[in-house]
Amino acid sequence: MKIEVTAFPRTKEGKGASRRLRTTGRVPGVIYGAGKDAQSVEFDHKALLRHLKLEAFHSSILDMTLEGAKDRVLLRDFQMHPFKEQVQHVDFQRVDPKKKIHMAVPLHFMNADICPGVKIGKGVVQHILNELEIHCLPADLPEYIEVDLKGLELGHSLHVSDLVLPKGVEPLPKVKADNASLVTVQVPKEIAVEEVVAAPVTEITAQAPEAAAGAAAGGDKKDGDKKDGDKKPAEKK
Repeated sequence: MKIEVTAFPRTKEGKGASRRLRTTGRVPGVIYGAGKDAQSVEFDHKALLRHLKLEAFHSSILDMTLEGAKDRVLLRDFQMHPFKEQVQHVDFQRVDPKKKIHMAVPLHFMNADICPGVKIGKGVVQHILNELEIHCLPADLPEYIEVDLKGLELGHSLHVSDLVLPKGVEPLPKVKADNASLVTVQVPKEIAVEEVVAAPVTEITAQAPEAAAGAAAGGDKKDGDKKDGDKKPAEKK
């Protein structure tokens, strides 16, 4: 997906200048990288906010125009107002086509509704990670990475090592070494709780040791009384 961004030169800097700039519907920003000096720029707020709502804007190489010159850039950071839908500041990094870049790319989970864990096991898909940190050359950067769940069984997970990545794309070394879980299919908690509640319960009443001993003693006494009663009276001489 090709996204074009228009930047304008910014001559005044500082907190006061940035505040005044925002009141005119502009957003202060910076472009840096690729061996060139950092440059202060500004953007149209409405256009920038519209771009920020696109998933691809956060993980794609963007075409930026500044005073007729074009650069390829990546969105690196942006700040929003605490409670208004207002962009406060934005940073872009120029891209060197010969150097690998580090990006967090969104994961798109496919075939969740037909995987055995859901269709047969009646489980629920739980996303553990929603993006993957990768490095690659700018030309190889994918807009997103697909995660195919068609064979995922109930109680099983998919890990980083299970992904089929596009050519030239690799997870960061630490991400690869950790091999974290991306997604799993589990039985919903409410169903598991219902099964436990519905399980048959066998009630066993245990006597206290003192009560058991007393019962035993009482039983012996009765037996003794019965035996004494069975004795014949002694004959008189």
